[in-house]
Amino acid sequence: MLNRRGYWMILLAIFFAVIAGWWQQPFILKLSELVSEVFVRLLKLISLPMISLSLLATISSVGEHSLSRLGKRIVSYTILTTTIAATIALLLYEAIHPAITVVIEGQQIPASPAYFDELLKVVPSNLLQPFLEGNVVSIMLLSLLIGVGITKLPHEQRLPIHQLLQSLFQIMMQLTRWIVGFMPIAIWGFMTSFVVEVSQGLSFSKIGLYLVTILSANLIQAVVILPLFLWWHGISARKAFVKMLPALSFAFFSKSSSAALPTAIDCAEQGLKVAPKVARFSFPLCTSINMNACAAFILITVMFIAQSQGMSFTLTEKITWIGIATIAAIGNAGVPMGCFFIASALLSTMNLPLTLMGIILPFYALLDMLESAINIWSDSCVTLAVNQKHAAVLSVEEPAI
Repeated sequence: MLNRRGYWMILLAIFFAVIAGWWQQPFILKLSELVSEVFVRLLKLISLPMISLSLLATISSVGEHSLSRLGKRIVSYTILTTTIAATIALLLYEAIHPAITVVIEGQQIPASPAYFDELLKVVPSNLLQPFLEGNVVSIMLLSLLIGVGITKLPHEQRLPIHQLLQSLFQIMMQLTRWIVGFMPIAIWGFMTSFVVEVSQGLSFSKIGLYLVTILSANLIQAVVILPLFLWWHGISARKAFVKMLPALSFAFFSKSSSAALPTAIDCAEQGLKVAPKVARFSFPLCTSINMNACAAFILITVMFIAQSQGMSFTLTEKITWIGIATIAAIGNAGVPMGCFFIASALLSTMNLPLTLMGIILPFYALLDMLESAINIWSDSCVTLAVNQKHAAVLSVEEPAI
């Protein structure tokens, strides 16, 4: 999304934000607030339709394979690993508890609504209601139902619908690229406000704890959970990691699991002897729906910002957020900065300010590098497990195209 020049611009933006924040010239502070508010509104503008279109485009593309044993196993493994990633994230969040607990003067703390009332709000009474009210969970449910309905159509009817959804999704991606192009200016605005808050006593260490929580959750998923998943299927995690290392490195430095897709397929086929039919079907599908690291980011970020604004969650609500983060991550579908946009949209639904999201933004590029590599590693583990289960069947089936 950003080239080398873009990252230099971000560094300059942070430098000037530090100066402006310590200077605290009234006009500059007002300008930083204006810049921040404009960027937040742009995030809200694209986040809801992007979530819906990404889910619809993903589900409609998976539809033609949804009845196959191969496809069902890939989807089930994806749901399993992503749910575990979200669960690990919640457990770590509860253990570290990085929330800042900062409430802006005059701001009313959002009350934790009744569980059944919130459950009722998830079910819309008409198709436009979720978008008008900004209810992200309701949008995901509606998109999921429509997407499943599309998969039941005959292929000749489903194909043009999928092409339309994919085209609309690409339009939203282009809008996203334009908005991200203004990221250095937005970071200047957010960081200026952040420096002012730090000078007034905001604890920067809590942001550090937040980052440690996300990094720890992702590393546990990559180093402990996924190797155990491979061990359960009788596969050497060490051998798999070594052979997939070129693809993992490519994903890390490119910050894109989609860009690393050809390398991942080649490593799996040549290095790990995965059946071409499995590799060429599993990796593209997993790249769209298998987002372990994204689930951890969404859950920890929403919890962090919500509790920093004084909101509390019951045990039932926390468990519910595991499911929400899992569905949201699966619906991410390779959206540029998709995890960031989805988390922002969820927070907007909860009527929470997005100021802290702006403070997190400069660190997201670094998080994105690790998340992209972990997503490819998870894709590789799922592919290897599926290949192991279907080895006998594939030997007598038709060759890969």
